[in-house]
Amino acid sequence: MLSERRLQVLRAIVQDYVGTEEPVGSKALTERHSLGVSPATVRNDMAALEDEGYIAQPHTSAGRIPTDKGYRLFVDKLAGVKPMTAPERRAIQNFLDGAVDLDDVVARTVRLLAQLTRQVAVVQYPSLTRSTVRHVELLSLAPARVMLVLITDTGRVEQRMVDCPAPFGEASLADLRARLNSRVAGRRFTDVPRLVEDLPEGFDVEDRGTVATVLSTLLETLVEENEERLMIGGTANLTRFGHDFPLTIRPVLEALEEQVVLLKLLGEAGDSGVTVRIGHENAYEGLNSTSVVSVGYGSGGETVAKLGVVGPTRMDYPGTMGAVRAVARYVGQILAES
Repeated sequence: MLSERRLQVLRAIVQDYVGTEEPVGSKALTERHSLGVSPATVRNDMAALEDEGYIAQPHTSAGRIPTDKGYRLFVDKLAGVKPMTAPERRAIQNFLDGAVDLDDVVARTVRLLAQLTRQVAVVQYPSLTRSTVRHVELLSLAPARVMLVLITDTGRVEQRMVDCPAPFGEASLADLRARLNSRVAGRRFTDVPRLVEDLPEGFDVEDRGTVATVLSTLLETLVEENEERLMIGGTANLTRFGHDFPLTIRPVLEALEEQVVLLKLLGEAGDSGVTVRIGHENAYEGLNSTSVVSVGYGSGGETVAKLGVVGPTRMDYPGTMGAVRAVARYVGQILAES
């Protein structure tokens, strides 16, 4: 365990390096921070931190920079994340409140996160498997053609065309719509198959084939892997950090194009609290020079998806964690109200 003083020196090194982009020397530390000890003591502390792998000396520079291990301890020992200011909170709320539908909510969230953190923002669409049915609408397009519209509690809308085996009248369609919603509205997707399995038996024999076809389409819609959708934005922000990527930015850009990689990264975020993966803690090699800050979002205590940012390890962790957490909270409120 590090002594409190050495932890204070490490904190000062991380803050200075994040702020100045320059390796940090003992003289600068004692001038900028009231550490209450002499430069010689700070030098000894820095030597000990280096021996233990918390800081390192880049090339021939006299200063030191934090390692992944140093950043990890810094994050683990954070007293708290940086709260958003009142104007920032108002700006977030006003921007997200203007969204017209779920796609717009996700698109605005990505833009907002990228602007607030100046990193790459990644937002996963709400998972259908964790959702509940708000309403199922059935619209007659032709005597034997029906449009099925599924609306979820998160505001997601899925539309499917159903070709019926026989003509189906308006009265029968209205009857099916009423009976279907009485069973599934407000229920979790995972419960729906059990709730509708005997529904066709309550209809006339000549209509049962059509009812079964509509139900089959509904169930297919429920099980499709719709949670595998995400939106990414702010990739251009990485070009500002060229010197933070030891060789080239290319492996990072290639990793960001791999949806499976990003979904896995977001999947590591806990349902409560912000998750931070630093440097080599990221299993994907292309992201070894980055940090990923992520969190779950949802409504009513239920996490429906994840969001986060990807940036260099030289990151303002308290500020980034505060922004990610605040945005997730506002998106959850919007989903709850929608």
